[in-house]
Amino acid sequence: MCATKRGHLFLKTLLELSNEDEIIVFCFKEEPWEPAYIDDIKRQTLEASGTFFETKNPGGKKWDSFWNSADIDLILVVSWRYMIPSSVYNKARYGTFVFHDSLLPKYRGFSPTVWAIINGENQTGVTLFEIAEKVDEGDIIDQIAIPIHPEDTISNVIENVTEGYLNLLKRNYIKLIDGSAFRIPQNHLNATYTCKLTPEDFEINWTENSRKIFNLIRAVSKPYPGAYTFLNGKKIKIWGARLLIDFPNYVGRIPGRVAECRPGQGTVVLTGDSAMLLSEVQFENSPNTLCASKVLNKPNQTLGR
Repeated sequence: MCATKRGHLFLKTLLELSNEDEIIVFCFKEEPWEPAYIDDIKRQTLEASGTFFETKNPGGKKWDSFWNSADIDLILVVSWRYMIPSSVYNKARYGTFVFHDSLLPKYRGFSPTVWAIINGENQTGVTLFEIAEKVDEGDIIDQIAIPIHPEDTISNVIENVTEGYLNLLKRNYIKLIDGSAFRIPQNHLNATYTCKLTPEDFEINWTENSRKIFNLIRAVSKPYPGAYTFLNGKKIKIWGARLLIDFPNYVGRIPGRVAECRPGQGTVVLTGDSAMLLSEVQFENSPNTLCASKVLNKPNQTLGR
């Protein structure tokens, strides 16, 4: 059960490891704002003589006959966003195992890598665990820590997390397929949780401090829809920014106000505690990105609603 570009790369590696094993893949279609992936996953499955199904709900009534007749050794779950009922995950002879991008029990739930960057964490991770009735509570099989550097964007971290997925698969596949994987219970007292994010949550609040705004920008940059603000009622995405070390201390400040234009570099905008340099921006529905100094070049301009 897989989705996203990560799921496609995972499937490719799984096929290399599984030799002549029969592969059955469940997948669901990407959201309109996401990079396409379902066609690649379907093509990869069929080229390997596997069986492909499209659904968000593999436990639905329409799949009863499949699960009642299928002889399943192992179920692996990657980038799956929907609840899988016990009537499905208990069908696997050696278990159902989930790959999750955090060091469980921390960051259970949705978009843990994005939230880790938003929260300014210096690391995230990948956990392989056995599925359980409640979200991300199952026993741990293996984990890998993934560093997050202060200037990393989501694309950098996603690449490293995906490599962690593949490494966990390679070093645990034989144990999973023969039922010998060792399990370690999670300490539920240390658990933390995350909410599901939508593009509407990516609006910049200029009254926040510069570091928090910068973290949001780098957390939801490409391939995500991007952090955004408004200029004269028009939505504008912020693709590039950096923190400023030395900048005059404004004791009369209006967060979101343009304080300085630096041609060829970007535009300095006041925040709740200091200021930051916006470098690359894009108006909604425009195919082109621009240097912020070409758009935000008037000192009295103010960003926000």
